[in-house]
Amino acid sequence: MSTATPNISPAVDEKLSWFTRICYGFGDTACNVVAGAMTILTFFYTDYAGVEPTTVGLVMLLSRCFDGVSDVIMGFIVERTNSKWGKSRPWVLWSSIPFCVSIVLIYCVPQGVSDFTQFVYLFITYNFCNTVCYTALNLPYGSLSAMMTRSSHERDMLSVTRMALSPIGKIISISATLPLIKVFGDNQTAWIIVMSIWAVLALFLLLLCFKQCEEKVVIEARKKEDKLPVGRAIKCLLMNKYFLMAAFIWMMQCIIQMVTGTVLPYYCKYIFFDDSLFSYLLLLEVVTTIATTVLFCPFLLRKFGKRNMSMIGCAVALIGHLIYCTHPTDFNWVIFSCFIRGVGFAPLNSVIFGFLGDCVEYGQYKFHIRTEGLIFSGGSIGYKLGTGLCGAFITWLMSMSGYIASTTADAVQPQSAIDMIVNIYIFGMIIIWVSLLIVLSMYKLDKEYPAIMEELSKREARGEM
Repeated sequence: MSTATPNISPAVDEKLSWFTRICYGFGDTACNVVAGAMTILTFFYTDYAGVEPTTVGLVMLLSRCFDGVSDVIMGFIVERTNSKWGKSRPWVLWSSIPFCVSIVLIYCVPQGVSDFTQFVYLFITYNFCNTVCYTALNLPYGSLSAMMTRSSHERDMLSVTRMALSPIGKIISISATLPLIKVFGDNQTAWIIVMSIWAVLALFLLLLCFKQCEEKVVIEARKKEDKLPVGRAIKCLLMNKYFLMAAFIWMMQCIIQMVTGTVLPYYCKYIFFDDSLFSYLLLLEVVTTIATTVLFCPFLLRKFGKRNMSMIGCAVALIGHLIYCTHPTDFNWVIFSCFIRGVGFAPLNSVIFGFLGDCVEYGQYKFHIRTEGLIFSGGSIGYKLGTGLCGAFITWLMSMSGYIASTTADAVQPQSAIDMIVNIYIFGMIIIWVSLLIVLSMYKLDKEYPAIMEELSKREARGEM
């Protein structure tokens, strides 16, 4: 890697332009154009590729374990990267093409081969996409926000913009994927064609993000430090209480999407007898999330701060879900559940990366080291392991209930499998919202942040970390 130092300056109070914020958000739009369709990957595996649910669950669980290790490795790689573009920014460029290619390979599952051969193919392609390519792209992209500015508000606005634009990728891919698949033949080949289209669109957006988002944060005292020992870095990470809370919040935020993305296609197919309804339900939820994020979250952020705003959203979502539970198999009430979840999810979703960005400053304040890459990579371990375990647990429950996998997409499921689908959707959401409210109630960094930044300014003026 080049040892050139980017021409950057401290960015404590600099206001970022809206164009820069939007281009930054396009990075996550790109990831979700491609990865968004993977929320229904289990559905593709079982009902189009004919893979047994237990095989899918095992692949996802094992892959998440490797994925967690790759996140830590990538965090240290970012910390040691010194290029003409900075530390995080170049990885958006370097990993964009491999990522877009890898997502297409996932859907090329071979047919007419043994179960073991399918398992090997799933394991290799799923890990190449998620463990290698997605990690090399998304983690540096996330930590880039902490290198563009040190202003908590600006980082929050980057997060708000990112999470307002991020769902657009899901709208494009998820709402159109299943209908387009039916247009192209409603088979595995159709999935490959559609995912190739999303990959090209994602590549364009990633290149735009790279071009506009520059790293502007530099701390002179940091240049004097030797390479940070791995043991000390990990110890400080695990002792950072706000990082642990933020990582848990991020994990639960992703599990929400895992549960709905995994269960709703089956819900629509076997309870309402029309799997295409999934696209409309998810479109409703995503549009509601975007509208709430754009119209209300900036105001709520200024008035309440990200922690209180997130608690309000979680409470709304929990109450709405409990109301839905009174009529869980009525389609109109499922529509209501998607709408109210979109409203309640938006506040938390919009500032999740603001939580992590503030943890970078808290870590520097508490332990005298600054590790943007490791904070964001460490946080991703929680969500990847959490979603991996969640996905494996869901598929295990479905398998135990007697779910029948099929390559013809027309299997008749036993009532035990139908009941399990409903119960996962009901009780999974309750556990998630209650857990989030408990953790958010313990988060106090919003109030402490001004004093922390004042102390850091004094240290850095003395040439200290």
